[in-house]
Amino acid sequence: MAFHGALHSLRSLSRAPRYPLSYLVHSPISSSLFSTLYAQSNSLHDEHRIKSQSTLDESFVLDRLSNLLPISRSNSSTATLFEPSNSDKQIEIRTVDGFLLPDEKLRGVFLQKLRGTAAIEHALDNGGVDLSVDVVAQVVNRGGLGAEAMLVFFNWAIRKPTIAKYIETYHIILKALGRRKFFTHMMQILHHMRAQGISPNLETISIVMDSFVRAQHVSKAIQMFRNLEEIGLECDTESLNLLLQCLCQRSHVGAANSFLNSVKGKIQFNGNTYNIIIGGWSRHGRVSEIERILEAMVADGFSADSSTFSFILEGLGRAGRIDDAVEIFDSMKGKGCMPDTRVYNAMISNFISVRNFDECVRYYKGMSSNSCDPNIDTYTKLIAAFLKARKVAGALEMFDEMLGRGLVPTTGTITSFIEPLCSYGPPYAAMMIYKKARKVGCRISLSAYKLLLMRLSRFGKCGMLLNIWEDMQECGYASDKEVYDYVINGLCNIGHLENAVLVMEESLQKGFCPSRLVYSKLNNKLLASNKVERAYKLFLKIKHARRYDNAQRFWRSKGWHF
Repeated sequence: MAFHGALHSLRSLSRAPRYPLSYLVHSPISSSLFSTLYAQSNSLHDEHRIKSQSTLDESFVLDRLSNLLPISRSNSSTATLFEPSNSDKQIEIRTVDGFLLPDEKLRGVFLQKLRGTAAIEHALDNGGVDLSVDVVAQVVNRGGLGAEAMLVFFNWAIRKPTIAKYIETYHIILKALGRRKFFTHMMQILHHMRAQGISPNLETISIVMDSFVRAQHVSKAIQMFRNLEEIGLECDTESLNLLLQCLCQRSHVGAANSFLNSVKGKIQFNGNTYNIIIGGWSRHGRVSEIERILEAMVADGFSADSSTFSFILEGLGRAGRIDDAVEIFDSMKGKGCMPDTRVYNAMISNFISVRNFDECVRYYKGMSSNSCDPNIDTYTKLIAAFLKARKVAGALEMFDEMLGRGLVPTTGTITSFIEPLCSYGPPYAAMMIYKKARKVGCRISLSAYKLLLMRLSRFGKCGMLLNIWEDMQECGYASDKEVYDYVINGLCNIGHLENAVLVMEESLQKGFCPSRLVYSKLNNKLLASNKVERAYKLFLKIKHARRYDNAQRFWRSKGWHF
């Protein structure tokens, strides 16, 4: 009854009312520690299964080849030789692409090097995938499809009844082509839209121009703006602001400023036009350029608004002129412009840059007294600054106030909070952030779960680790090699070797070979505990798994995916 004793000690250590999988049960014979494993007490049966696994793998490969090649295995002696006996359990083998995601199946068609568009489209039709807009986006955004392959796939997909011919669908392929610098094909799609009766809008032009600017093709983006009439749009104030925004966001403020001067008098400007240029110079701390654009703005009859002041304060802060920023902030009310949330956020960022947290808190409290509510950006700046300075108590207090105001952080924001907390100190603060975020309905990313598992494993908090593992699986995340390594390492740290072995066996069953460091740690602890037989059985399974893993790597390096 040593197994029951191990389970009792694990329950008493974790102090948790439940466990992630159905492995903590009270039957020493028929059940196992994990629902996906069959714990075998007969060592002869284990050895037989290990030896016959390679036979099953060879039979499986031959079956796949017989389906691809015009040969038959019905009269082959190999079929009888490798046929499993009735005494063995029925092993359900999925189809060759059964484990692939829908987008992976569709991209796999292009790995076959089929000749001709008709053959490719026929293979796509036979892929057995429920096509949707999300699947189309995953196919073109992931993997390494070439331009021609992306166009063939999109032209095939857009003809399907499940794919609506909306402009948002065309935006997906435009972004994918522009991201990979396939500009010729991107322009083909743009002209194909007009041929199909779909008129481009400002978002379409923003995608195309931003793709050019991202690739440092500033002249092409400007030429695209000049030729807007060819695609049914006008070179007006809104389209000009889009071009300036793309240039300033990609740090091409000088080009944006020069182009602004070249079209002055030809296209009408507005206050936002000048604000975009001022915002671009503020990111670089170019106060002299900000003052020059501000003078041109006033001379053109536009007065500075709260956005203008927020950019000015940000530029002064980046230039290290905090006192000047404070002076301008105090003079805003006298100029008839009340500070809003963006202005306060700019001042908070300035004091964060000089690590003056007292002033940060003072401006934060001044927001409420001036009937200006903080937004999610305010709290993100403050919490990230507190965590970077290792002021965990202040960060947790701000996090509570943020949730109290009904502001729910995004998944990426929660990950950015958990990451520094898992780099120093105990994992309690990270667990508090995690639990409170889950309570308000925030979705936790897989990266955040892995960070928590890593930290809990290092500190030997096995009960928390198992609960986090269960929550991760309930959220729909599958356990991978890293997750299993963290769980095994945590169980090893608290001495639950039998449970660690069963977790490792489950990972092997799912095709994940553990890292050499984790296996070496578990093997040494088994030998130190005089569990030589258990260590030897695990060694045989690891040996077979590593051989299969090396073979799989070789297959994939050659482009063989069966």
